[in-house]
Amino acid sequence: MIRCARRRGDEREDRLTYQSETPFDSIESSHQYIVMLSEAIAEAMADVQSDIDSANSEHAERRKQALQLVSFNLTKLNGHISSSRRILNDLRTLRRLLLEERMMVRRAHHSA
Repeated sequence: MIRCARRRGDEREDRLTYQSETPFDSIESSHQYIVMLSEAIAEAMADVQSDIDSANSEHAERRKQALQLVSFNLTKLNGHISSSRRILNDLRTLRRLLLEERMMVRRAHHSA
């Protein structure tokens, strides 16, 4: 939600501020979620591999094939999550660069 907030002592009376309402409202919190999801996927992949090994030793071919399909889909999901994490990292970096440039422009205007 975007709310208008008045700041005392500031030349600009109206300033838009953003207040987070969900864990996905900021790049940082989304990045944290993606990291946790990646860890959960890695754990699930390890569990599935263990189950594949068990099915193989029990000669349960259909179960083994189903688990291999699960493993394949977890691997695909892990790749998508890794891409999302890299994109979020890029967005965080770009935001920091843009904010730093804004601060430099403001300082230049105030010193001039």
